[in-house]
Amino acid sequence: MSAEGPFPPAAPRGRPGRLLVPARTKTGTALLHDEGSGHAYDIRLKLTKEVLTIQKQDVICVSGSSHSANHRTVTLRRQPVGGLGLSIKGGVEHGVPVVISKILKDHAAHQTGMLFVGDALLQVNGINVENATHEEVVHLLRNAGDEVTVTVEYLREAPSFLKLPLGSPGPSSEPGSGTSSPLFDSGLQLNGNSSNTAPSSPSSPVADEPKYEKRWLDTVSLPLSMARVSRCRAAAQKVRSSAFEVQALDGASSGSLWFYTAQECTAWLRAVSANISDLTLQKMKMANKCCSPCDQVLHVGWVSERLGGASSSQTFRSKFLALKGSSFYVFTSPPVSTLDWVRAEKTYNLCEVLFKVHKFWLPDDCWAQTSLCLGLQDPTCGEHRPFCFSVLVGHGRSHVFSVELGSELAAWELSFQRATFLDVQRMGSKTYMCSWQGDTLCFTVDFALGFTCFDSKTKNVLWRFKFSQLKGSSDDGKARVKLLFQNLDTKQIEMKELEFQDLTAVLHCIHSFLAAKVASVDPVFIDSQSIARKYMYSS
Repeated sequence: MSAEGPFPPAAPRGRPGRLLVPARTKTGTALLHDEGSGHAYDIRLKLTKEVLTIQKQDVICVSGSSHSANHRTVTLRRQPVGGLGLSIKGGVEHGVPVVISKILKDHAAHQTGMLFVGDALLQVNGINVENATHEEVVHLLRNAGDEVTVTVEYLREAPSFLKLPLGSPGPSSEPGSGTSSPLFDSGLQLNGNSSNTAPSSPSSPVADEPKYEKRWLDTVSLPLSMARVSRCRAAAQKVRSSAFEVQALDGASSGSLWFYTAQECTAWLRAVSANISDLTLQKMKMANKCCSPCDQVLHVGWVSERLGGASSSQTFRSKFLALKGSSFYVFTSPPVSTLDWVRAEKTYNLCEVLFKVHKFWLPDDCWAQTSLCLGLQDPTCGEHRPFCFSVLVGHGRSHVFSVELGSELAAWELSFQRATFLDVQRMGSKTYMCSWQGDTLCFTVDFALGFTCFDSKTKNVLWRFKFSQLKGSSDDGKARVKLLFQNLDTKQIEMKELEFQDLTAVLHCIHSFLAAKVASVDPVFIDSQSIARKYMYSS
């Protein structure tokens, strides 16, 4: 939407509002954290323009017939060199099954084509081992003779540390594993107690036996339209540097997605957020076709709002904000129809609110894992929320919101500024009832004329000053304000005192008109005062 008159453009090329370039398609691996067990499972993410898909590995039958693709019974022939050719981890004492954690290439287990890393052992030579300890299974396998028949089932949600090869590093912030290294890995490469010292023939699949492959299969598909992304765990409300969650509009969730580095996490967070923003922009364009030019939707998006006082146990709730026409809306869920706009939780006049970016310092969006408190040091926001802003409203009240990325903060700052300027331009002037020394007066802020005070009954103008003549102000924080103007003829300062029912709304309105006036004369100066955009430029 283009601005009318001499106001800053919506988002010039290279400005922060356009920094989230849609990723379109992206694939990569991550860990899915199970809040119940505390384990993390290997998954693959597939991001497209409109959907984020979570895939889990499974073993499927690709040829031949099988009564059960999950339960496979395989006979291994122990080899003189390499033994069974596999390693195992886990056991009932660890609260997890015994799982194949490594298969040696070109050895017995590998040659069958029917065993895979991640297979849980169910039976060894007909003996059930589902509730066996690690050492019991090792003993069975080592003493099972030259031919060992095992029944296995692929564990789709095996904890990631069970599948790691011996010596492989775990994720730097692996949640809930309770250990800094993988569980003990037993390599079963010895001959055991075999009495046959002659070389055994290699294990190989029989011609008519079914063939299996390990593949990534779609398990959850999340539509990105109006979806929200959060780095915070719902219960703890603390920011995580290497994890985030995606929640679709219908409530479906990805769960906690963990990454091996904070940088990788941020790259995925940016990519998902960019695609969500692109879809949101498309919806805004469609909605604006049904709106009048003075009632256009300028910006919408999910945020987290801090609830309650500035205590140590702060609570945040998801809210959906919208800048539309002359109003600022706060929703609990996005408006999907025209009727939804009248169901907003809060609605404020744009010219009577004040947008404030909280001070912060960050070199970029990739946080140091060991120092999550880097970012906003403003005590009103909380040390765990690095991208915060306040919206100050009437009667001294305020809302504190946070977003996930610096680019989102910059976009909100620019959008609030632009929406307010357009609102001022459309209104032209705003009049408030006030009083002084028992007289009922009218106070008008006019974009062209400046400040005017007149008698509410006679309409006689008592005084008028230009914006440039305002040299200062002070107020008692309740109802009374003192405005200091310089007389153009005498150069003397004149003080005017007024009392308003909602002083905060009036002061915000004066600020909006003054900022719009400056922007019409010197838009570069307004841009230079942006805290969020300074950060984005330096990044």
